[in-house]
Amino acid sequence: MNWDQIEGGWKQFAGKAQQTWGDITGDDWAKIKGKREEIVGLVQSRYGRAKEEAEREVENWMRTL
Repeated sequence: MNWDQIEGGWKQFAGKAQQTWGDITGDDWAKIKGKREEIVGLVQSRYGRAKEEAEREVENWMRTL
């Protein structure tokens, strides 16, 4: 799985992201449309993660898809 595939099929993946990061709303997921940097930013801000930690979390999530 790569980010082009995630962005292209974002409607499918948004639900899986919502399950992983429940504090991020459906509206937020709809706005970012699967853009990696925006996902990292949301995880960082909503969960108080350092950027590197948020990037690792997002990469680990991507590997589960």
